[in-house]
Amino acid sequence: MAKISPLMIAPPAIFAGFVLLAAVGMFRDNPNTLPSARIGQTAPPVVLTELPGKLAFDDAALRDGQIKLVNFWASWCAPCRIEHPNLLKLGGQGIPIYGVNYKDDPAKALAFLGDLGDPYRASGADPTGRAMAMDWGVYGVPETYLIDGDGTILLRVAGPMTERVLKKTLRPAIKAAQE
Repeated sequence: MAKISPLMIAPPAIFAGFVLLAAVGMFRDNPNTLPSARIGQTAPPVVLTELPGKLAFDDAALRDGQIKLVNFWASWCAPCRIEHPNLLKLGGQGIPIYGVNYKDDPAKALAFLGDLGDPYRASGADPTGRAMAMDWGVYGVPETYLIDGDGTILLRVAGPMTERVLKKTLRPAIKAAQE
């Protein structure tokens, strides 16, 4: 009988492990919602650079008694363009959205908002990604945080705010926060 070498078993075992990880990722309830150590905690400080011509916001805006969104975005981010119509829709429905322009050129950021519309009640820039985004735990853009009226982070959505995310994740979280 032929002896099976451990080296013969390793490649199929590694492949099976990758398949298992991929399957778990594909069948998660919402792949756009990543866990965050900040959920249930007070939002970190707002530390922004001015975005020329835009109304800035500060910590007090996040603790104004209203549910709101904080959206990290950039003009160079293709998924940010995909989510933008949904942000405009949410803003038009009265949900305050505060924008943080992430690692971007201010002129390009302003051109992006000029071309696509500005859904933000107020906005500012984090040009290095170290002033604010790092403290918030931002992996990349777009990322959106649902904040309650006291400034507590209720939800984090990593990735674009698609219709599916709105329906299955954000709207139920907003409804639960309002109850």
